[in-house]
Amino acid sequence: QVQLVESGGGLVQPGGSLRLSCAASGSIFAINAMGWYRQVPGNQRELVAWITSVGRPNYADSVKGRFTISRDNAKNTVYLQMNSLKPEDTAVYYCNLVPRTPYWGQGTQVTVSS
Repeated sequence: QVQLVESGGGLVQPGGSLRLSCAASGSIFAINAMGWYRQVPGNQRELVAWITSVGRPNYADSVKGRFTISRDNAKNTVYLQMNSLKPEDTAVYYCNLVPRTPYWGQGTQVTVSS
């Protein structure tokens, strides 16, 4: 079983930045791709950024050029640096393996509003 704990969310003005962190338990972290997902009420949870076990990042078109995903395998942690935030980035952000597993953390709320 995987345990995931997200942190770093908050309220930020449009154009601002936030850095999310996700601490994962278990020895599986280093051998798996990890991703950041987000969900707004009424919508499906979508994958916005993911990083392979060897550190290759990938991004959804909606965040490309603004978000940067990274990982520290020694700390079992994956990060999401979010810049130039827009109101449409408002969501609860979760991390999980890629492909996703049934094990979700509590998520962290990101609200972009003036």
